[in-house]
Amino acid sequence: MGGCSKDYVNYLDRRFSKKVRDNVHGNIYLDPLSLKFVDTEQFQRLRDLKQLGLTYMVYPGAVHSRFEHSLGVFSLAGETVHRIKAQQGSELGIDNLDIQTVKLAGLLHDVGHGPFSHMFEREFLRQIPHGIKWCHEDMSVRMIDHIVDFHHIDIDAECLKKAKDMVIASTEHVSHKSVNEKHFLYDIVANGRNGIDVDKFDYIVRDSRACGLGCSFQIERLMDSMRVMGDEICYRDKDYLTIFKLFSSRADLHRTVYTHAKVKAIEMMFVDSLIKADDFLQISSKIQDPAEFWKIDDSILKTIEISHDQELKEARELIMRIKRRDLYQFCNEFSVPKDRLEHFKDITPQDIVCSQENGDIKLKEEDVVVCNVKIDLTRGRSNPLENINFFQDFESNEKFPIHDYRISHLLPAFCEDRIVRVYSKNPDLVKTVSEAFENFQLKTYGMKAQVHATPDRKRNRRRLEHSY
Repeated sequence: MGGCSKDYVNYLDRRFSKKVRDNVHGNIYLDPLSLKFVDTEQFQRLRDLKQLGLTYMVYPGAVHSRFEHSLGVFSLAGETVHRIKAQQGSELGIDNLDIQTVKLAGLLHDVGHGPFSHMFEREFLRQIPHGIKWCHEDMSVRMIDHIVDFHHIDIDAECLKKAKDMVIASTEHVSHKSVNEKHFLYDIVANGRNGIDVDKFDYIVRDSRACGLGCSFQIERLMDSMRVMGDEICYRDKDYLTIFKLFSSRADLHRTVYTHAKVKAIEMMFVDSLIKADDFLQISSKIQDPAEFWKIDDSILKTIEISHDQELKEARELIMRIKRRDLYQFCNEFSVPKDRLEHFKDITPQDIVCSQENGDIKLKEEDVVVCNVKIDLTRGRSNPLENINFFQDFESNEKFPIHDYRISHLLPAFCEDRIVRVYSKNPDLVKTVSEAFENFQLKTYGMKAQVHATPDRKRNRRRLEHSY
């Protein structure tokens, strides 16, 4: 009976909808209101933002955009709320306004995203003089208002407000919800409660496929087991390991793709290029005004590369180094010991330079790049599964947490890795930087925490090249 209800709703939607074929979710149907947002230059901009930024320079297939990801999240958000309504709609009071609101939040959650994935806000904006605190979720909210005002979109005021709140539901800026609010609806797109949301469902599968990697996480299985209990979405206890695979798949993508050593080298080079170009291109001055910000996309790289302006000379040279694969050289890395995680502070180039012993070459801070990588299961050192409630079967009315030791002793005891990577901007300095990095580890931990020394062929590569 529930299935018939859902099919009928979808049929009504499709009579007035536009069909889009997606390579992950199949047919996606855009309703008239959502289509008004999609058919704007501000939303179409997402076609020019690669979902994984510069990762395609290491994984050639990673050229998918935030446009298709946003359509995917829209589809999954609609599917989720339709399923819940089909099963529990009468008891939860889910109406058509709720459905429309959740779908809009899924569609527009990334409309204020910066170029080059998260590198723009986490690396570039924090390194420019007087580093700017800025997040794409806040800009998405402002961009939604800008689109509505600029294109005179007729939308219910309550729907608009709730959709914006759902976009920032995983941040600390979400506005206070009323006592009678359906809180579970705010966990569908951006879940600040436990991290299970359709945004992750889409990008984990989509990114894995684009990079040619397998994905053991099953979206359908998890969506089939959802049930709202006590105003939160709970899951069947037998799907505990499926949820763990969601978080572990995300962590695997961070380790093997998003923070790949060569990807980070390219990103750090481009950050340096953007910093050198900022005064001339005025990139950072456009990030507060949606009317200007929507004009910024991944084409910045090409703008710098082909420019003849003398003011962009240094930035252009870094872009050409990237294109010619003359990258910052990875020297070595170590994983921060477990007993040092709690009080860990990011390592800086100054830390490495100050660890250098006497030698023929005196390192400067601008010779060294340090990349502090954090990989977790979405909640730092805390286990996100501790914040999830389960139920036994669809006839039970009791929800309960599950401790991982009751499931398997193979699950991780720690939920966070901190990895410190060091690069040399000059290939001739790899040996010197590597030795300083090893000295830093000895001073800090009383041992070399890295797995092995930097290979001699890397330390001496440039010298050998010159000898021919």
